[in-house]
Amino acid sequence: MKKCAVLFSGGKDSCMAAYLAKQKGYELACLISIYSQNKESYMFHTPSIKRTKQQAKAMEIPLIVQKTKGKKEEELKDLEKAIKKAKDKFGIEVIITGAIKSVYQASRIQKICDELNLECFNPLWNKDELEYLNDLINAKFKVIIVGVAAFPLNKSWLGREINKTFIEEARKLNREYQIHLAGEGGEFETFVLDCPLFKKPLEVKSFKDFKEGEYTWRREVKIA
Repeated sequence: MKKCAVLFSGGKDSCMAAYLAKQKGYELACLISIYSQNKESYMFHTPSIKRTKQQAKAMEIPLIVQKTKGKKEEELKDLEKAIKKAKDKFGIEVIITGAIKSVYQASRIQKICDELNLECFNPLWNKDELEYLNDLINAKFKVIIVGVAAFPLNKSWLGREINKTFIEEARKLNREYQIHLAGEGGEFETFVLDCPLFKKPLEVKSFKDFKEGEYTWRREVKIA
């Protein structure tokens, strides 16, 4: 059983990637979260990122946190530091990512893995997005929206759960506005409150919403 580290943002993609990796027999040795100061980071998810500590606790998996200023390309050095730490501390052999279609992200992570002599596994790569959303629901993932950044998405979408109703509305938006069903273009960001890896579900105690642009909103949640 190969030991792996999951690049973990707390969103649906990294949680599902971890879940699939475990199903395929990988040992989830640790999670790696990058706390970026740059909300426009090309690499890293930022809404409610600091709540990954509670998610890691719910999964009973060690978490490595690495801070970065989030400058393009330079942030990759901080990612490499965190991955090296995971290798030294937990003896990991594989990095798991939630990349679906982003060649930018996948290629840069692969380069770091090559330099550190690690395998890179992207279990969601090129996954059909409609099938993927249904897989989330069928696997009992409880996923909420914590960020939107595309017209016509607005504040009213924050806090919504990914369910059958969400999928139907997302399909309409895809047809009319080319919104990616899984938010792969950064149209929306997510946070996982429960999934099969969690020993117990998380609950949102309170939240604050922030308007960051004409069509950009972010929700910061506090977990009970």
